[in-house]
Amino acid sequence: MTTTSIPCLGALCAEGFGSRDPLTLTLNEGRIVSVEPGTAASTTLAMPVLVNAHDHARPLRASSFGAAGKPLELWLSTLALLPPIDPYLAAAASLGRSALGGVGVVMVHHTRFRSFAAVPKEAAATARAARDVGVRIGFAVALRDRNPLVYGPSDAVLDALPGQARAEIAARVSAPVPDVPTQIRLVDEVEAALGEGVRAQYGPTGPQWCSDKLLVAVAEASALTGRRVHMHLLETRYQRDWADRQEKPGGLVRWLADIGLLSPRLTLAHCTYARPDELELIAESGATIAVNTSSNLQIRSGIAPVAAMRRAGCRVALGLDGLGLDEDDDALREMRLAHLLHRGWGFAEEFGDADILAMAVRNGRAAVLGEEGGGRIADGEPADLLLLDMDRLNEDRLPIAPEPVGLLLARGTRHHMAEVIVEGRSVAKGGRLTNIDHEALTRELLAIVRHDMVSSGSLAAALPHLEAAMRAHFHAPGCC
Repeated sequence: MTTTSIPCLGALCAEGFGSRDPLTLTLNEGRIVSVEPGTAASTTLAMPVLVNAHDHARPLRASSFGAAGKPLELWLSTLALLPPIDPYLAAAASLGRSALGGVGVVMVHHTRFRSFAAVPKEAAATARAARDVGVRIGFAVALRDRNPLVYGPSDAVLDALPGQARAEIAARVSAPVPDVPTQIRLVDEVEAALGEGVRAQYGPTGPQWCSDKLLVAVAEASALTGRRVHMHLLETRYQRDWADRQEKPGGLVRWLADIGLLSPRLTLAHCTYARPDELELIAESGATIAVNTSSNLQIRSGIAPVAAMRRAGCRVALGLDGLGLDEDDDALREMRLAHLLHRGWGFAEEFGDADILAMAVRNGRAAVLGEEGGGRIADGEPADLLLLDMDRLNEDRLPIAPEPVGLLLARGTRHHMAEVIVEGRSVAKGGRLTNIDHEALTRELLAIVRHDMVSSGSLAAALPHLEAAMRAHFHAPGCC
């Protein structure tokens, strides 16, 4: 591989993430081979590439087909308006947006698939799309075996629907699922299909969607194989209510610890309604929490207790969950929003600039890739870099200059990026992908969806009735 030298006016790097001294980065074989003093001529500021520690690689923005502002429990059914889509096109469109948003490492929790039998083929297509775009991914296979509509029996909700709507929704939630051993073996099949450089993970969708038997099997399989686990936990208040109704000694999170699921191999997405004692258990286990700030706001789930997570000692990473603030996968804006919401009020500081940067570029890497290292600019580290154009970021340059990290956290967006580099190779530059024609691919995807979406008319007609039934169900005493 060709040796590349990148002159920079400074870097957000190493411990503390602050360097205003000019330097030159030398890259070779996908690594940073040296960081040397440089000249002041460059306008480039270097930082580690961002990590999206929780996503589903959805092909299109959810608001495009009316899902905006729906609570998660209804939003999930609304997603079914999308017709089946070629898995390569879907993944390339999504992962391309990730790269354009400054992300070089993405966790794909593969929850939307045609059938369990199709997952290995879809996984292979997703891995190929990642290689073509140039980003690195982890791939978690969604596992589930209960509660396809609400958190408990669906009969009362279905009975509240008029005839045609009931038939439409019932058909969608009554599909059989494979038994537990078959689902566990599926992850081995996916591992073989993914190819070199991508590792499979067990992806139980969440305790409310997975039987105790399935969760115990995942915990045992993870301990036996060393394979990571990626799971939603306590994302909405209705999931919190459901969890509190379970007959688990010490509560749900304690039970997860008792069966061995809480471990350094586990990533928990959201934890929006986790309590202090539960956060302490998660911290003790060494598990990672992937918070998804914009997603929680977009689908009305709430605001995660990130400051409490930090106080408990949890390892916290940032995810986008396919629902960035402007639905554009802008990870810089996501980082800024999380910082604004959680850094503290007045003179109280819950965590500093270096902490939010670590959450965005370092803490999620091992959770996604299953390997340590990265998230730093230093000799021997992976050459996964985000280069910022300081002429654009600091276009109103004044004689008294602020720290670069202050500017980044005040105004940084994807429009201030000069280049995204992953494993030493350019992935995005000047607002365009380097390796694929993302605009043409997106046009192709949209043309297919526009043609095929007419088949979703009966579901579209049923959804308003489902919304009314779900509102009544979740507001009723003793719901979930």
